[in-house]
Amino acid sequence: MAADAAKAMKDRLRADLRIAMKAGATRDAGVIRALVAALDNAQAPPVRKTEDGGLGVAFASGAAEVERLLLDEDDVRRVLLADIAERQSAAADLLRLGRTDRAEALHAEIAVARHYLD
Repeated sequence: MAADAAKAMKDRLRADLRIAMKAGATRDAGVIRALVAALDNAQAPPVRKTEDGGLGVAFASGAAEVERLLLDEDDVRRVLLADIAERQSAAADLLRLGRTDRAEALHAEIAVARHYLD
């Protein structure tokens, strides 16, 4: 992948999202949207607070625009693995509660997300 691995992955995800939507694959589309959002969140720069507790941005000045953080391949992999781990944990909880139908649905979502680890 390129130096900005997140952009490359999001481009791939968005292309697959269009395909999933055209095919009516709502589960796949939902997982892909969640992965794009997770990458977007990981690229968000940290919020800087001023001494008085404010955010330190004069929005009317146009200074509120900041560049997104660049993620390398390892960062992207960590974001994807974190999403998968969260779904696995939820699936395990649902199995303990006897909700096998929903746990199976989460396992199917995990399979979709794992596809992007390759």
